[in-house]
Amino acid sequence: MSWASSAAPGVQTSPYAYSTSINTAYTAVPVRSGFDQHTYQVQPQYPYSAPTNPPQQTNTMASSSHQQQPQQQKFDWPDSVRSYVQRSFQTWNQDSGVTRAEMEAKLKQTISYTQDNGTMYTTDWNAMPLPQDLIRYERQQALRAPVLATAAAAATPAVANPKKRKSGDLSGPEPVVPWRDTQSLTLEDRITKPTMNGPLPAKSKFQKNAEKRQRRGDGGYQSTYRSPSPSPPAGPIVGLNENLEKRYLRLTAAPKAIDVRPERVLHLTLDLLKKKWRKDGNYNYICDQFKSLRQDLTVQRVRNEFTVSVYEIHARIALEKGDLGEYNQCQTQLRALYKAGLKGNAIEFKAYRILYFIHTANRTALNDAIADLTTAEKEERPIKHALDVRSALALGNYHKFFQLYLDVPNMGAYLMDMFIKRERLAALANMCKAFKPDLKLRYITEELAFESDAEAAQFILDFNGRDFLEERSEHIVFLTGKAGMLFESARSEAFRRVDLKGQI
Repeated sequence: MSWASSAAPGVQTSPYAYSTSINTAYTAVPVRSGFDQHTYQVQPQYPYSAPTNPPQQTNTMASSSHQQQPQQQKFDWPDSVRSYVQRSFQTWNQDSGVTRAEMEAKLKQTISYTQDNGTMYTTDWNAMPLPQDLIRYERQQALRAPVLATAAAAATPAVANPKKRKSGDLSGPEPVVPWRDTQSLTLEDRITKPTMNGPLPAKSKFQKNAEKRQRRGDGGYQSTYRSPSPSPPAGPIVGLNENLEKRYLRLTAAPKAIDVRPERVLHLTLDLLKKKWRKDGNYNYICDQFKSLRQDLTVQRVRNEFTVSVYEIHARIALEKGDLGEYNQCQTQLRALYKAGLKGNAIEFKAYRILYFIHTANRTALNDAIADLTTAEKEERPIKHALDVRSALALGNYHKFFQLYLDVPNMGAYLMDMFIKRERLAALANMCKAFKPDLKLRYITEELAFESDAEAAQFILDFNGRDFLEERSEHIVFLTGKAGMLFESARSEAFRRVDLKGQI
């Protein structure tokens, strides 16, 4: 048999007989009828059987195959897609947990999908989640998959084994197992769980009374069964809410992505809240919105410099309004964020922390806060001022203390205003011991940092000291010799223990 005996389908046979010396387009190989140990073994991934008549490569086939190759065309993206790509790589939309390579791969996948389906021009790219949001959502779903699979397996009813013997098939008595032993059962089990070998006995009086008590506790004959709550997701969620304002609601169940705002929306929310605070000054509204903002950051586990700025701004507003409860929550979170290495105004808030512990009279926490300071931090003006305040109070140097009160950096004066009253009482009690029988009111005004003599006199009147102020021809005097017991008891009352929120 020779290759010239038959031609390839669709190819015209050449009328010329070429000699063996001419180089043809292929090398003729005789067909083997079988395969032995020297035969080439074809890889199993690509099974191929050699045809008996391999086709000849001709110019006609080459030209047809060349025409079938698709020509690559340049595709012009719409402006909405270009804007979507630019938003993805903006600085405030970046996520430290998503690399640039992952973002580029997700962008390519998203755009290619809409291009292949012909929906690129009809897709709303402004509402399309960013690639980093999609990646976080896919990670969340991947983490939830094992939990859902376990829950589904647990919910699948067990199939009875047909090979197990039934109670009716046993000829002998059923063996006693430890958990069926009546000696090991409690009194309640033996009363409320009768055996199934005979007819059910009538309910005892004890059981009936127990059921009545249960019904009264349940509010009638209502069922006490409650469906088990779904297990919370294993990983952080990715918010899908686009609203800038949202009321704060305490979570009673696992948060939903549709109710949580992503980080890029929270940036816009913070800018809006700062503008409204400067314009309106409505603290109840601002505090509610900041708590909602902090909640969205927490459920998404966002811990970056933006998180630090949110807690710092909320802490300053709470200080300005004297809300020590909210300030203490922000202060606790800021301490953890600073320890994590995130940048912020750590020096400012460490000074606030020292003043806060002076106000709450928490000496243990105050010593811990001072021990955490480095040598360089102690030289910073806010912290140095706070340490001087602590030293003046420890030494009983009220003159220096009130001089420091008149020169407080940042917003430390709001914290000192919370314990300035008790320190004035303590200083006034000491004056009653040191200056007798009387003291000029003007001296008290200057030493205790009052703005005027009228304010100093009003302070004494607030503690029932009307009888100890005496007006003379040139000035007003304070009868220190008679007022000692009154202001000593007032000082003791003012220095009662203060809890962590600054409430007596």
